[in-house]
Amino acid sequence: MTIMTTTQHDSIRQHARDRQMPSVHGSEPEPKSSLTSTADEKHFSEKDTSEAQVLPPKDIVCTPPEQDHDGDFPDGGTRAWLIVVGAMCSTFSTFGYVNSWGIFQGYYQETLLSSTPPSNIAWIGSIQYSLVFLPALIVGRFFDLGYFRVLYAGASATIVIATFLIAQCTQYWHFLLCQGIMVGLGAGGIFCPTSAVVTHWFKKRRGFAFGMVAVGSSIGGTVLPIVAKNLLPRVGFQWTIRIFGFILLCVLGVSNILLRRRLPPVKVKGGLLNLAAFKDLAYTVYCLSAFTIFLGIYTLLTYVSVTATRIGIPPDFAFYFVAIGNASSLFGRFAAGSLSDMIGPMNVMIPFTTFAAVVAYCWPFAETKTALIVVTVIYGFNSGAYVALLSNPIMEMGSTSDIGRRTGMCMSILALGALAGPPIAGAINTATGGFKAVGYYAGGYRNHGFNER
Repeated sequence: MTIMTTTQHDSIRQHARDRQMPSVHGSEPEPKSSLTSTADEKHFSEKDTSEAQVLPPKDIVCTPPEQDHDGDFPDGGTRAWLIVVGAMCSTFSTFGYVNSWGIFQGYYQETLLSSTPPSNIAWIGSIQYSLVFLPALIVGRFFDLGYFRVLYAGASATIVIATFLIAQCTQYWHFLLCQGIMVGLGAGGIFCPTSAVVTHWFKKRRGFAFGMVAVGSSIGGTVLPIVAKNLLPRVGFQWTIRIFGFILLCVLGVSNILLRRRLPPVKVKGGLLNLAAFKDLAYTVYCLSAFTIFLGIYTLLTYVSVTATRIGIPPDFAFYFVAIGNASSLFGRFAAGSLSDMIGPMNVMIPFTTFAAVVAYCWPFAETKTALIVVTVIYGFNSGAYVALLSNPIMEMGSTSDIGRRTGMCMSILALGALAGPPIAGAINTATGGFKAVGYYAGGYRNHGFNER
């Protein structure tokens, strides 16, 4: 057995450290000393390996968890695209359902609530629209804290139960409570978490993914009015709404199975509000412009069926204008999603919003069936693009860990515009007796929102 001197043993320890930690000047480790024997190396490897292993390898860089997650987005693959399918089911059941309000506005004015002023009936739809966004402040915060499953399942149950209750409604306040408040709250509890989940799975292809998700809204907004148009004269209002409920039950069941978050919840300091986000001028301006645009965005689709009957189009066909507008938005949403990955979401949203504003100005002057169809198609295409990318710019204005809260604040602000918009349009219509001033109102606020950007 070879006996090492103290000097030799110290030399071996120094060589081990040199091999594990290169010098600050970037030089290579020193070669082994000729004084060190094979036995000495064996003795070191058995006795001192544990000490060397404590030192971190030189090619590992320690980063915060958030950075690790942000740099590792799947941006595709079977699981990621199943998330998109589940999110499409969500938008079918929320925006697709809510965007079908136009058929109910016309039907209630003509039958169930014929003695109620149109502006009062419009409050049902506007509450619905606003509550899709308003709960986002609370829902987004709970999503950040990790309560996605409970929120999503509860919201799904709410919207399905509310739909079955609508079938039993007979008075104005019944519809306001069930169709306005309950359906709106259910849709709001679904929409915000869905948007946040998609951002967990996509980054480079996020625009395309959001465009595909928004297609579900167009499908719902096309299918549900057609279903209503064909079922109302055959089975009546109650069973038409019950069939809506069964459709939503099936579609939301699929989305509850497919959707799940990828990133673990992160404990972000603060409560519901992150007021520091408003120090970012881009975020502040974006929120204000969204509020302005939503004052006018739903006006045309809310009243297009009513204007159709006023210019002499048969009621049987007037029902289809809401479906036509929503079907057109499908192509706008898909095109916007694809383009945004190439040129950026804001560069897509601005021109599409401008075209939608111009069409809203033209809407009251469409006095033939063909002209109104053209206006509805063009408006649906352009407005669909804006809604499809609504959340996308927000995702780029801060940390991934704070997506829910940041999105929630913006959605709560624009919800006030969605709440006030249709009743204001209805009041203008009642005061003027026509839709020209309504068209100026809708187009003006959309255009003003564009100019703020």
